[in-house]
Amino acid sequence: MNQEGFIEVNGGKVWYQIHNKNSKETPLIILHGGPGSSSFSLQGLSALAGDRPVILYDQLGCGRSDRPVDRSLWKIERFVEELAQIKAALKLEEVHILGHSWGTTLAAAYCLTKPNGVKSVIFSSPCLSAPLWEQDQARNIKKLPKEVQVTIKRCEENGTTNSAEFKEAIGEFNKRFVCLLDTEPDSEWLKQGSQYRNPEVYNIMWGPSEFSVRGNLKYFDCTDQLNEITCPTLYTCGRFDEATPESTEYFSSLTPNSKFHVFENSAHMAYFEEKEEYIKVMGDFLKSVDSI
Repeated sequence: MNQEGFIEVNGGKVWYQIHNKNSKETPLIILHGGPGSSSFSLQGLSALAGDRPVILYDQLGCGRSDRPVDRSLWKIERFVEELAQIKAALKLEEVHILGHSWGTTLAAAYCLTKPNGVKSVIFSSPCLSAPLWEQDQARNIKKLPKEVQVTIKRCEENGTTNSAEFKEAIGEFNKRFVCLLDTEPDSEWLKQGSQYRNPEVYNIMWGPSEFSVRGNLKYFDCTDQLNEITCPTLYTCGRFDEATPESTEYFSSLTPNSKFHVFENSAHMAYFEEKEEYIKVMGDFLKSVDSI
């Protein structure tokens, strides 16, 4: 049984979808990446609905949600409020939270407001420190062919990140650190999700490229507060992830009740690159928490 609709939040209406096979276990709410992306590529996580309701939603400004033009809406505090409003509207007293990429930034910021009813949190390919993310990408870029490195540096310095040569360089980066399934038929399906993105939200909050944070998340860093997240926590990433195993394990080491898992054949999209393994790891973790 699937249910979908819209919820009124600060700034507009947000689209949501609930996958439910009449399970009584604690629901899982999924926070997609971006900012300004959508839940489109995460639809496969509905496979977890055999054990519990799975809730997907498109954050305001992207996907099937409203796209207001008020630029002041694109800040992390409003997205935290949005999550609280969704939880209240759906009468979710207790939830598991799974955030991916920017969704982990949002998940952490939400958890640090000390809300009631967070049973566990999963940080999938986490970005919990913008400065550390930048450092990691600088190291990743050095693993690319020299001419690609030069192109990225030149385009960032010249402000030509919309150019064809920069997009080509990003393609080389993505093949190594974002999604290893470049030749898979699924990647075509993934490309369809691009229509749901809103680059303006990304640019305002993050910046013109993955590598240099120039938006309002530039100084986001919650590493010194991770010890305050005391519910059961799972950190995961791909072996070749732009959210590096080193940084992901470091975040896990700062979080008291946490586990750490690396998907050995993935980059940043393990939920896509190793679907079955990803679903198993997530499902086992959630069941283990529910059995406590």
